Amino acid sequence: MNRRTFTQLAAALPAWLAFRPSQIVQAESMQTTVPQADVALFTHDDGPHLSGYIDALAKTPEVRAVYLCDPKSKTVESVRTGVGAKFVAAYQSPQELFQVKKPLVSLIAMEAVLAPPVIHAALDAGCHILAEKPACVHPADFAPLVAKANAGKRHLMLALSNRLEPAMLEARRIVQSGEIGKIFGIELHTIADQTRVKSDAYQTSWMSQKARAGGGHLTWLGIHWLDLAMYATGSRITHVAGFSGNVGGQPIDTEDSAAISLRFANGTFGTMTSGYYLDRGKHLFVKVWGSEGWLELNPGTPNPLEW
Repeated sequence: MNRRTFTQLAAALPAWLAFRPSQIVQAESMQTTVPQADVALFTHDDGPHLSGYIDALAKTPEVRAVYLCDPKSKTVESVRTGVGAKFVAAYQSPQELFQVKKPLVSLIAMEAVLAPPVIHAALDAGCHILAEKPACVHPADFAPLVAKANAGKRHLMLALSNRLEPAMLEARRIVQSGEIGKIFGIELHTIADQTRVKSDAYQTSWMSQKARAGGGHLTWLGIHWLDLAMYATGSRITHVAGFSGNVGGQPIDTEDSAAISLRFANGTFGTMTSGYYLDRGKHLFVKVWGSEGWLELNPGTPNPLEW
């Protein structure tokens, strides 16, 4: 097969658009207007990715109003300032908020151990849920949430946003269209910096404590790549074997490294390395081998996709 790059494909896009105005008009005419929704934001002063969520709530036109729930009210001013006129009110408990308003969506940006009871309350209020991963410290804490969401026909979503990367979407199309044939194997690695693990701020945060975070690198960053492997192949992981631990020796009780072997429902085998190894930055990689070719993802580089 010919080797092509996503960069070359993207470079050709303006010309493609210029020669296909009728298709563009048709696509625009097929778009539906999404009604605005009220959103409940559940968080605290060190809530994960909080600044990003505030920015997204402010910039998303489909968000009409934001109701904040912070048990200690430490984020009220930053949320009020960040979302501007969309800010309605702040509360200190889910019960207090849901007595006043039952928003369509609840956004949960909380440390893992605190998330399950809040998700329970939001589902009881009829909300769809977007929760920061991993949203629990034990699988047994999350399983009842899935059952409740399914019973109530509510969406229960984890913030696995790498699915939306253009290169990832194209990789998924290539794999699931059969362009590289039957999938034989997949290799993944997601490597981040060890500098953060050495900092006092990290070592004293909830993210370094297994009882509060549920895990370390694998549950915080590696989880994205496990999800992408299933998303790209369209097949669930059925068997796992491997090792995890603290290879860097920092005073934390969560893993900074994991090496995993994977088996998928479609028979594909895979491996993943997940760890805090670098001084700075990230090394991110996905490679998929099929009977008719291969593809390689290198997110964050000038050539993010090749096949």
